[in-house]
Amino acid sequence: MRDHPGALNAMTEDLAGQVALVTGAARGLGQEVAAALAAAGVRVMLTDVLSDLGQAAAGGMPGARFITHDVTAEDDWIRAVDATMQHFGRLDIVVNNAGVESARLFADCSLEEFRRIQAVNVDGSFLGIKWGIRAMRPGGCAGRGGAIINLSSVAGLIGVPGLGAYCTAKGGVRLMTKAAAIECARLGYGIRVNSIHPAIIRTRMGDEVVQGLVDCGLAPDPATAEAAMAGLHPMGYGQPQDVASAVYYLASPAARWINGTELVLDGGLTAC
Repeated sequence: MRDHPGALNAMTEDLAGQVALVTGAARGLGQEVAAALAAAGVRVMLTDVLSDLGQAAAGGMPGARFITHDVTAEDDWIRAVDATMQHFGRLDIVVNNAGVESARLFADCSLEEFRRIQAVNVDGSFLGIKWGIRAMRPGGCAGRGGAIINLSSVAGLIGVPGLGAYCTAKGGVRLMTKAAAIECARLGYGIRVNSIHPAIIRTRMGDEVVQGLVDCGLAPDPATAEAAMAGLHPMGYGQPQDVASAVYYLASPAARWINGTELVLDGGLTAC
């Protein structure tokens, strides 16, 4: 068997000194992802619409900064990338984490609510991909290549009653990821684009999904809803650090040949 020292070295390299922009990082999964990257020596620009929480989160991480950022606004993306380059001088990793969900039956979901969910989840990821590519491709303001990681969901792979608008959005993020990955590879940009698909993670949003079953009339009470959702996960619910570990891996040199893939974090849910 031939030795491949280059591959082994890539697997043991860390991300220290690189720069990441993480959206929706004021709390929940985004904060956990940002904290894990910062602990590994990555300089992180946290972004969110929740300014006070975002500033507090960044203040607890070494070398981190925060900027208020509405991911649905293109001007905010331009400003966020510019601020990242101004503070850190480079950009290597973009994590499109910001997202919203709302439990509604199709018959009860307003067009306004449907569009709001698409705007944050789909438009926000599109703009993150667009401006991440523009910064990291050859000739961009960073120009070193890098990794774009999009937070989709198991709801982007399978249908979930009561989450039709969210399924639509996260399914869109899944295929947008693949299209961007192929495009960057064919154009030789040195940018990998992948998506992560968690099942329920014990965060505020995860708890809202469980409560949403009750609100939609799909479960009679919170205890029944909790039991039903827990029963779908053979290994139990995931934790925020599970997602942070997946982001770290996809950003790292160990994932150098992983592009356009969907990393499913569900404790076996979709294997059932």
